[in-house]
Formats: sequence, C-alpha cells, structure tokens
Amino acid sequence: MSKAPASAGDFLGHPKGLFLLFTTEMWERFSYYAMRAILVLYLVDRMRSDGGHGLGWDNASALQLYGWFTGLVYITPLLGGWLADNVLGQRKAIIMGGTLMAAGQFMLGTPHAWIPGMENQAFYLGLALLIAGNGLFKPNISTMVGDLYHEGDHRRDGAFTIFYMGINLGAFLSGIIVGSVVNAFGGSWQAGFVAAGIGMVLSLVVQLGFAQKYLGDIGVVPAAKASLAAQADVTKKEPLTKQEFDRIKVIMIMGVFTIIFWAGFEQAGGLMNLYANEFTDRVVGGFEVPTTWFQSLNPFFIFVFAPLFAALWVKMGDHEPTSPVKFSLGLVLLAVGFLFMIGATLSQGGDVTVKTGMFWLVAAYFFHTMGELCLSPIGLSMVTKLAPLRLASLMMGAWFGFTALANYLAGFIGSFIGHGNEADMVNNALSIFGGIAITAVAAAAILFFMANKLVYWMHGAEGNVGTDQGHRGALAATEEEIDVLGTHEGAAKDHL
Repeated sequence: MSKAPASAGDFLGHPKGLFLLFTTEMWERFSYYAMRAILVLYLVDRMRSDGGHGLGWDNASALQLYGWFTGLVYITPLLGGWLADNVLGQRKAIIMGGTLMAAGQFMLGTPHAWIPGMENQAFYLGLALLIAGNGLFKPNISTMVGDLYHEGDHRRDGAFTIFYMGINLGAFLSGIIVGSVVNAFGGSWQAGFVAAGIGMVLSLVVQLGFAQKYLGDIGVVPAAKASLAAQADVTKKEPLTKQEFDRIKVIMIMGVFTIIFWAGFEQAGGLMNLYANEFTDRVVGGFEVPTTWFQSLNPFFIFVFAPLFAALWVKMGDHEPTSPVKFSLGLVLLAVGFLFMIGATLSQGGDVTVKTGMFWLVAAYFFHTMGELCLSPIGLSMVTKLAPLRLASLMMGAWFGFTALANYLAGFIGSFIGHGNEADMVNNALSIFGGIAITAVAAAAILFFMANKLVYWMHGAEGNVGTDQGHRGALAATEEEIDVLGTHEGAAKDHL
C-alpha cells in the first residue's frame, strides 16, 4: 500500500502532503486560469503598430474555439488517468503533464515577430500542449489527495475542501496578476501567457522539490500494478467484484447529477455574464465596476468559506451527511442562487431600460458558490473512496468527463437567450433562470430519496454510514472483500 512517510507529520490536523499538493495545484490553476482569462481577448485583438497584437479573429470564431478547448481540457483526463493507472504512475504523469503545459504557455507567449507567418501554427501547437498536459496532470494530482487518507477517515472530505480552496486561490490571483502584467507590458498578451507559464514552472518546482519528503511512495507505482501486487494471483487481472461494480454505479449515477449542477453553474461565464454587462447597474460612486470583476466573486467566496466547510464536516463527525445528501444540498443552493436572478429580471418590470442592482448578482454567486462547496470537492473525494484501485485515475478522468458534458450543455442552454431585441432577451433569461431552478430542485429531491440506496451500493466506503441499509452493506463484506477495501487506503483514486 502506498503511503506518506511517517516522518512527514501533520499540519492543522492533516498530513503535510496535503499542503504540498495544495500548493502544486494552486500554481497550476493560476497558470490555467491566467491563460483562460486572456485567451479570447488575444484571439479577437488585431495587430498594432506598438507591438501589442492578437490574431484578429471574429468574436464567433473565438468563442467557438474557446468552447472546443475547454471541452477537450475536461475530456483528455480520461486518457491521462488510464496512462497513470497502467503505465506511468500518478507522480510521473503530473511531472510530464506540468512540463507539457509550461511548454504550451511559453509557446502561446512567443512574440509574433519571432515567428512571422507562423502565428496560427504556434498558437495551435500551444493549445495542443496545454490540452495534452492537462490530461496527464488534472486527474492525478487529485488522486494523490485521496491516497493520504485511510478508508473511512472523516478528514477526507475536509481535505478535498482545503485542496479545492487552493484551486480557487490560484484562480482568484490569476485574473488580477495576468491583467496587471498585460497592462505593464503595453497590452502584450504574450507577456500574459509567459506569466502563466511561470506559474506552471513554480508548480513543477514545488512538486519536484518536496514530493519525496512529504508524499513518500504515493503515486510512484501505477495503480493497476499496485492492485495486482495486492492479489494472491499476480499473473492476471481479476474481474470487478460485485462491490466494485456497485461503487462504479454510484459514480456514474452521481455523475448525472453533477452534470445538472455544472450546466446551471457554468451560466456564470455566459448568460449571467451577459446579464451583468447589459442589465445591471454597476456604477458605485461614479466608478463603473468592470463586468469581469463579477467572475472573481466565486473564487473569493470559496477561499473565504472553504475552511469553514472543511471544519464543519469534521466537526459533525458521525452526523456528517453522506455524499449524496451533500450533492442534494448543493443542487438546492444552486436553485436558490437562480431565484435571485429571477428576482433581478422581475425587478425590471418588463422595462429593459431599468438596470438592476448588483446585489442580485452577488447573492446569486454567493449561493452558487455555497452549492459548489457542497458538491465539487465532495465529488472528488467520493471518487477516491469508490473507484477500484486499478481504475482509480481512469474513473477520475471519467468524472471530469461529466464536467465536459456539462460545459457543452451550459452553452446550449444559454444560447436560448436568442438574438432578438432586449425585451425578448430579458424574457428568455427569466425563462432560463426559472427552468434551471426547477430542474435543480427536482434533481435534488430525486437524489435525496435515492441517497440510502446509493450509500448501500458504496459498501461501507462512507465512513459515516448512517442508515440501516448502509450498515448492512458494510457488514455484508466478506473477509476477502475487506482485504480488497484495504488496498484502497493508498490507492490513486481521483476537478478542472
């Protein structure tokens, strides 16, 4: 079983390795979100005489490519997870992925004057490197967080909440820093991409410098090989047991509900962003708040409230809700957030010249973030609990695949805003906000009533199984099954 060295010790009640992974992921997410913040702006900007320039694409083409890029970013972890499980191991996959992403950022940051006539080729190569690198990095860094904790450890969900805070700290800093860098270099988008590349290099330096000390042998051996080594007959792969198959069923079912959540949540960058720009009064004391600043509310709220959620789950102990119940609560909070968006549109009274107060948007983002904290880090933790050892990173890749589907669905839903006059846009927005809220509540109710069955199918993976059904599932395991469960303690079992 892979484990962190005992000499590493704990910090704030968690293994020090958690904070190493926190820092590694923070800088990687800084790199990714810094690039994402300026990608479309770079695409639509045109060459200027002062040296600052972009590719001069039209808006529609830029947004279409952006959609394909973000979708591929969430699909490639399927392949990266498989490679880590069967060939590379999580640690090696992370280093290779980080190196590819750093190279991709610096490729995007290559001044056009250095490659005249090849700007588009360099751009596509940079994106390809980012997509491939992300596929290797994303499922495996989260996998190792799960490896730090034993089966049934109550600290696991809190650990993923802390880890998730690192993701959002990087996201929060990225927009501020990359925007400042671009302005400092006279509007050069290339300087922004280089800043993103430097962030990725810092992530690699942290991982290479401290992983052995704080992680020990976690993530070194591919999970499939570790699984075979734990079996009596190491000459062949055993088929999935009934317990493993049931646990995979839970992951797939919960994936459907996570698609519903993210399809609503991801309106933040589309429909809600448009509403903020067109129909929100953003003037404070003569200063007009930039529309893009609202995008920083989510990572800010997560950074502030994630530690409170982490402490709450630990404090509740045996009374901590199960993962399906937490997911259900997250969907309800998503619906509450959209109630505020419904309130914003209704406050206009059908008059599109009326600008709504910023309070509505701030409240919506707040409740959406609270819902995210009940669902996203919990989902990562759940996959590490349930995925069979030899399929650990592959299942995490599948989990990110659900997010990819949700992103495409979010764009499809948002497109119903139409291209008509402003009055039609407001009416369509009201219908969309209302439809998402109703769907989220209905999904929450279905999931809540399914919770006991899902916990039963987890076969004791939830350390705080609170239902008779769940206890029966845990007690039903044979001695052989308990041995299999034990191998998960050090398994590579894991957003972006």
